[in-house]
Amino acid sequence: MDMFCYQCEQTARGKGCDYLGICGKEPEVAALQDIIVHQAKGVGYLAHQARRMGRVDDGVDRYVLEALFTTVTNVNFDPERLLHWIRRGSEVRDRLLAICREAAGRSATPFDEALLPASATFRPAASRDELLVQAAAIGIRADKAEEDIRSLQQLLLYGLKGLAAYAEHALVLGKQDETIFAFLHEALAALNDSAAPLGALLDLAMRCGQVNLRCMELLDEAHTTRFGHPAPTPVPTALKQGPAIVVTGHDLLDLEALLQQTEGKGINVYTHGEMLPAHGYPGLKKYAHLAGHYGTAWQNQQTEFDNLPAAILFTTNCIQQPRDSYRDRTFTSGLVAWPGVTHIANRDFAPLITKALSLEGLQATEDLSLLTGCGHHAVLGLADTVVAAVKSGAIRHFFLVGGCDGARPGRNYYTELARQIPQDCVILTLACGKFRFNHLDFGTIGGIPRLLDVGQCNDAHSAIKIAVALAGAFDCSVNDLPLSLVLSWYEQKAVVILLSLLSLGIKGMRLGPTLPAFLSPNVIKVLVEKFDLKPITTPSQDLAAMLA
Repeated sequence: MDMFCYQCEQTARGKGCDYLGICGKEPEVAALQDIIVHQAKGVGYLAHQARRMGRVDDGVDRYVLEALFTTVTNVNFDPERLLHWIRRGSEVRDRLLAICREAAGRSATPFDEALLPASATFRPAASRDELLVQAAAIGIRADKAEEDIRSLQQLLLYGLKGLAAYAEHALVLGKQDETIFAFLHEALAALNDSAAPLGALLDLAMRCGQVNLRCMELLDEAHTTRFGHPAPTPVPTALKQGPAIVVTGHDLLDLEALLQQTEGKGINVYTHGEMLPAHGYPGLKKYAHLAGHYGTAWQNQQTEFDNLPAAILFTTNCIQQPRDSYRDRTFTSGLVAWPGVTHIANRDFAPLITKALSLEGLQATEDLSLLTGCGHHAVLGLADTVVAAVKSGAIRHFFLVGGCDGARPGRNYYTELARQIPQDCVILTLACGKFRFNHLDFGTIGGIPRLLDVGQCNDAHSAIKIAVALAGAFDCSVNDLPLSLVLSWYEQKAVVILLSLLSLGIKGMRLGPTLPAFLSPNVIKVLVEKFDLKPITTPSQDLAAMLA
């Protein structure tokens, strides 16, 4: 059985994974995810029609977020759980169809079932074998749209996946915005038109970026309301002796629940990967057994977790196939799933805690500390000092170097770039790309750390807010600031953040380590001409150009 997927940066040969995903995705998993996306397009179409007739369904809203998020790279690899989403998609579609029929009788908005797209009438087969046949007829290879239309549709779809992920992060913390759901439905409906005008698709992609700005603002509000504003915090990477749990992914609510349930049990909790910024939040670092940070970025987990005598919890995205050496002490939560791995439901971490207490535990080590917690609240608290340093010439330039990390060769570019950035420049960073250089000592400028860790990829709002505030302080546009953006991307959250930055009109960004395989040459040309988007070259060449 073959497959085709090119939604992430590491796609095979830079073109597409066609027999096994580089991420570990089996062809069956890829096929089932294709069906979920197809169903989401149909649900989106019907939800958009229902909304136009004045009908809104909260259950549909949540389904769309979770269905899209479950197809993001490195989230759900379990066919059984994917089958659940396919069944759920049929239930939601049928409910929406009934809502539309009922509402049409009272609304002036036309609803003609004969004009429904195939995704809105799709009925999944009863058997898995038949489902796989259906998937082959609706996947990317079966898409007959013109190349540039397909390219922009994929750009929009992957942006919607990223938007849904951030909206789901906010929703579990009790924050939502009706405009986000309305746009998701409208955009999913538009993806059913294989002859959509290119200009309309590009406009939708830019709107996706704009809506994501609101979504990330909402997520920032959700985090800071519950956990407080992050403050600059040195985080130990030394290990303490005793039972331990390592938490990776992005979900701070899962981490809080785990800290509450492990309090007083003699278990040390360590963050991994994108969970490092958790240590900056007052509501989380108040737990004395939040002991420190272990390891680096997601792509190193198999090496870092190999034979580690600790229980491991995967939240949100970033899971790789667990090695046999630690599979029996691996747990997943939320939408994350791997076949044969114990899944935690309703944040009841008792099985995880029991496993941690049954292991021999960690041996004490000594190591360096990492600085985190430099979000917009902390950095803007130093705004006068920063502005004065720029005006005096103490700070010459700002660089935002961050984004998703990955295993593809060439990502050492970001390490070398950071090393070469002059001593009179400040580096802002976020997401797991920071692990390429956050262990280096960059020193300070007048007491201001030269390396400022803004947070997770979820905290891109902070970096944007800092840039906008600096532009306001200097009475100029963001494009006129002494600021250069050098981004690394891997999956769909990075895609929607890129769309957000483009929607703000930010020009001259550098993107790497490669450009997305799903972008056609003509679409790339448009992005280059409209936004001066550049592929990375070499650290020295790019640095010289940015400082010119």
